[in-house]
Amino acid sequence: MDMVEYRLLIISDSHIHDRANDIPGEFMDIFRSGSYEVVIHAGDLVDPDVLSLVKRLGKRQYIVKGNMDYLDLPKQAVFEVGSVKMGMVHGDQVRPRGNIEALTRIARIINVNVLVSGHTHAPFITEHEDVIHVNPGSVTGMWGGGGGSMRPSFIEMTVMDNKINVELYELVNNRVLKTLSREFAVNA
Repeated sequence: MDMVEYRLLIISDSHIHDRANDIPGEFMDIFRSGSYEVVIHAGDLVDPDVLSLVKRLGKRQYIVKGNMDYLDLPKQAVFEVGSVKMGMVHGDQVRPRGNIEALTRIARIINVNVLVSGHTHAPFITEHEDVIHVNPGSVTGMWGGGGGSMRPSFIEMTVMDNKINVELYELVNNRVLKTLSREFAVNA
């Protein structure tokens, strides 16, 4: 049996037209040339045009509602990519922002191996109690209520069988740099 590799694009907190005008062109060039099986937006799209854009970038899309969204979107999503069970929330359900223990509790409740979240505007890739946590930061680098990295960022993930590779990309001095890469094995 051939192993299938799935490519995912993970973005969040675009805040288009309330804090930012556009997703950086350097990112859009990559997004349009990428052949993504799945595109994930973890909330705070704000503008309906972002919803249309996300729907054009991949074969499947999963999008959740952020605390700044007035779009008709779900508050959470649960889905499978290959044999990996993934979930997503915006992250405004937990205090303080990005609290790994609280996010892990959500992952346990919705029964997923990987939890994607946003809301912090600061990216992180970590594992806690056998749950892989992925937060792409803000795709536009905009400020958030809790600060943030102020650096535009996104994540590309590949899933093959029970192996996951997660790569963080950031825009630094108008150059897209891979700033972090982590590999995980998922217990099915």
